[in-house]
Parts: sequence; C-alpha cells; structure tokens
Amino acid sequence: MRVTRLSLPLLPLLVAVVQVAGSTGAQWNQVHNSGLMRVPLDAVGYALLVAGPLALAVRHRNPVLCLAATQVVTWAYVVLGYSYGPVFASPVIAIYSAVSSGHRRAAWLTGGLMYAFFSVYASWFANLPIPSWYHNLAVAAFVGVVLAAGEYTGARRERLAERERVAAEESRRQASEERLTMAQELHDVLAHNISLIHVQASTALHLIDDHPEQARTALTTIKHASKDVLTEMRSVISVLREGAPRSPTAGLDRLDELTGRAEHGGLTIERKVEGRVRPLPPGTERAGYRIVQEALTNAARHAPGSTVTVLLRYGSRELLIRVTDTGGVGAAESLGGGNGIPGMRERASALGGTLTAGTHGRGFRVEARLPIPEETA
Repeated sequence: MRVTRLSLPLLPLLVAVVQVAGSTGAQWNQVHNSGLMRVPLDAVGYALLVAGPLALAVRHRNPVLCLAATQVVTWAYVVLGYSYGPVFASPVIAIYSAVSSGHRRAAWLTGGLMYAFFSVYASWFANLPIPSWYHNLAVAAFVGVVLAAGEYTGARRERLAERERVAAEESRRQASEERLTMAQELHDVLAHNISLIHVQASTALHLIDDHPEQARTALTTIKHASKDVLTEMRSVISVLREGAPRSPTAGLDRLDELTGRAEHGGLTIERKVEGRVRPLPPGTERAGYRIVQEALTNAARHAPGSTVTVLLRYGSRELLIRVTDTGGVGAAESLGGGNGIPGMRERASALGGTLTAGTHGRGFRVEARLPIPEETA
C-alpha cells in the first residue's frame, strides 16, 4: 500500500520521462525515413511531450479536463509531424483513469474522438507503411481494450466498495445486537438481585426492633445477593473486555442456585422437571435461566411470601418453562415500571419461541415455549 501511495504522485513524472526518452530514440529512424515524413523534435515538440503527462496530475480531481488536455496535446504533436512513439501513453492513461473512476460517458466519448482523429489522419494525411484500414482496425482494437480494462477496474472497485459497505452495515448490526444482549443481561442481573435486596432490606427494617434474629436472616440474604450481583456483573463485563466470561455462563443447570436465592428472599419454591433432561444450545440455556430469574424477581416484588412453582418440561422439540405464584401474603413493593415481561418476550421471540404472562387464579403465571433440537435416541 505504501508503494502505491508514493507512486501515484510520481506517475506524471514517470510518463514524461518515458515519452521524452522514447520519442527521442524513435525519431532517428523516422526522421531519416523519407516515407514517413516526420520532423525532428524541437522546443515545441519537447513541450508537447511534457504537457501531456503534466495533465495527468489532475486526472483524479478533474478527469474531464485531463481527458481534453491530453487529447489536444497529442493531436497537436501528431499534426505537427513529430515522430511516433510513446506520446500516446498520456491519453491512454487518462481514458483508463476516467472510465475506471466512474466518468464513463466522457471516457467513451473521448475514446471515440481519438479513434476518429487517428482514422482520418491515417487515411488522408499520413504516409504509413501499412494499409490505412489495418491501421484503423488496430487503433479501434487498442482503444477498445483500454476502455474494457477501465470498465473492469471500475466494476471491481464498485464491488469492493459495496462489499465494504455491506460488511460495515453487518458490523454495525452485530454491534447493535451485542449491545442489546448486554443490556438484557445487565437488566436481568441487576433487577433480580436488587429487587431481592430491596425486599429483604424492607423486611429487616420492619423486624429489626421486635425480631432481631429474623432481621439478621434478612441481612444475611442481602449480603449473599449483593455478592451474587457483583459476581454476575463481573462475568458480563468480562465478556465486553475479553470476549469470554470468567465465571460459568448462566444456564438451566444453575437453577438450584437461583431458586435457593429466591427462597432466602422469602419465597417458597416448588421445582418440577418433566421429560429427559439434556444439554441445550447455549442461547436456549441462557434464555431459559433469565426467564425463570425474571419471573422469580417479579414474584418477589409483587407477591412476597408466595409459593412459586417452577416447571421445566423437556419435550422432543420444545422446552416448556412455567413459573406460577400463588399470590402474595404481604404488602407488595413497587419499584416503578420495568422491562421485565417485554424483555422475557424478546428473549423467547429471538429463539423462535413464545411467551405469555398474566394472572392465574389469585397469582400470576409466566409460560415460555422455546424450540429445542429434536431428541435423539
């Protein structure tokens, strides 16, 4: 890449050296050939040989001006009778650069004018050692090859640009999905444990004077919940920093820990598992864990002291998660509106599943159905 960047500004100088040196070497044979009728190079001829390459300096900023300048200089050089040689390098490079950078109409028009000029000049004014029709055919083929090469390069650049644009959009989409996933993880981690801490702190304040031993139990629960939230937050943040969690990823195999914390928070948990328990995809394991966690958080917040039944039913192609509480026996605490049920629904929907939530008798029920790989014998 560094060589290319350094060579681009030097291209006009390199072409000028090639045109001057090549035309100087070619003129000795052509000037002394009476059939070609070419004249020796003079100050005007050398100026024209240098002017064309200098026009290439603006081929990126103003390709149309570059096309016009290189054509006029080259035509003047030929009409004045100077020797044939690499003088055609400048207009060829200008045409190629213009068509490859997207100025197709100007480049094709210039290529047509170039062919017309040399056809007329070769047919009516020049004394060539080959038939004019053969010369004109060769010029047409050469100009066509230059234009085709420019079209190919331009199309390739457009494909690469489109590929980079699509890759950038995909990268932004993935980053957005990752931010959403992290937001959901942080919400679930914080909401569950902070709600538990809040409920137990309220209980401790209520019991601290009359029943200090029970208040001690509530404070112990707060201690464990705060430790758990710090551990899970470190796990989530470590994913952002290093791309891999330092602690085990939340999954259905950790439901015992989750229900244990909920029981310390004042809930009575009844856990049921039906069907053959088997490993599930990580996304399903994590979603199932978070759905149960959020459902228990809602129960602790809105139905403190209730009995909660957590049912996992492993089917052949579906995992049923059902969390049902019996309704609270104490005053419910309100922490304001949240994103709990919509977040659970988004997790289920992202896996192609469904989630329903609503009252059930005196309590509340959350039921999720997640697709899982078919059970193999």
